[in-house]
Amino acid sequence: MKTSNGKSPIILSTLAFFVLTLPLVFAATAKEDSTSKGAVFIMTNSAGGNSVLAYSRGADGSLTFSGSFSTAGLGTGSGLGDQGGLALSRGGRWLFAVNAGSNELTVFRVSDESTALTIIDKVSTVGKTPISVTIHKQLVYVLNAGDAVTPANIAGFRLSEDGGLSPIPDSVQPLSGVTSPAQISFNPHGTILIVTEKTTNIIDAYTVDEDGVAAGPVFNVSHGTEPFGFAFDNRGNLIVSEAVSGALSSYAVSETGLLRTVSGSVADGQKAACWVVVTRNGHFAYTTNTASGTISSYAVGEGGALKLLQSVAATTHAGPIDMALTRNSHLLYVFDTGTHEIQGFSVGADGSLTGVSTVSGIPAGAAGLAAN
Repeated sequence: MKTSNGKSPIILSTLAFFVLTLPLVFAATAKEDSTSKGAVFIMTNSAGGNSVLAYSRGADGSLTFSGSFSTAGLGTGSGLGDQGGLALSRGGRWLFAVNAGSNELTVFRVSDESTALTIIDKVSTVGKTPISVTIHKQLVYVLNAGDAVTPANIAGFRLSEDGGLSPIPDSVQPLSGVTSPAQISFNPHGTILIVTEKTTNIIDAYTVDEDGVAAGPVFNVSHGTEPFGFAFDNRGNLIVSEAVSGALSSYAVSETGLLRTVSGSVADGQKAACWVVVTRNGHFAYTTNTASGTISSYAVGEGGALKLLQSVAATTHAGPIDMALTRNSHLLYVFDTGTHEIQGFSVGADGSLTGVSTVSGIPAGAAGLAAN
């Protein structure tokens, strides 16, 4: 049957459906693309009892203190010289915190509003002085920095549906020897683990099999001096800071853990480039220059090539260290250890940074920063 205009009722009803629902689709897309609310977390790292401080985040980037949540473990009371002491799961349901003073890892469930934390589990890290943790799906690995007696190592755990952690057999692996590591992280596919060693100028790579067991390491010599923080872009290229060189280098990572330098020691003209983040779209990288009190920005090409955008993309307060991007990468937060503050910046489409918020009163010796 056809109507007077020659179109069937089915076609007309289908057109009407799209006309009515199209605004809803555009509205949902706009909502996803906007800067939504969330939270920012930082550890006190107190030797008398470690806690995670939670700040609710407004859509404009403003932070409001929402609570302090004990890890039931101990910190060290001083900086860890690390990146990744706190880590959120991809969906933001779980938060992991290292307890460097009691050699433990704590798992929190994050509330739906992201403003409250509940301890689900706490386990030994099978080593001494855990400083960094990473998660990929149900796999969790921690980096133990070791001490004068116990060498540094990595250890793996499997995360259950209810948040419990169980050790992965044969997952404990060494580093190159006596060293001062900074960070551990999975690549985007969860098939490679990377660890940076500051004092040996080595970047360790471990292959991870289907059972979550890490093997290795493969020792790669850093292009520049004192590899520190790092992040992967969304294509799996590795971007590493060099504290002494004051630069970033990028690498292609093979399936066996061998690194090939793409851009070597691209200097930012600042001092002590240490912590690194990369935006979700893989277009921009940022590093905090701890001795200069600045953040530098870089453009990241499709093959991982780096180009310095702004030597000083933002001026921070004294001693910027840990950084964290929100899930949509619209906001960047940095912890200023010299002034005990967290500063927030909006991230422009061109990679520019604009200050939006500052909160004070962060304890001395705090470490780790995570955001959603």
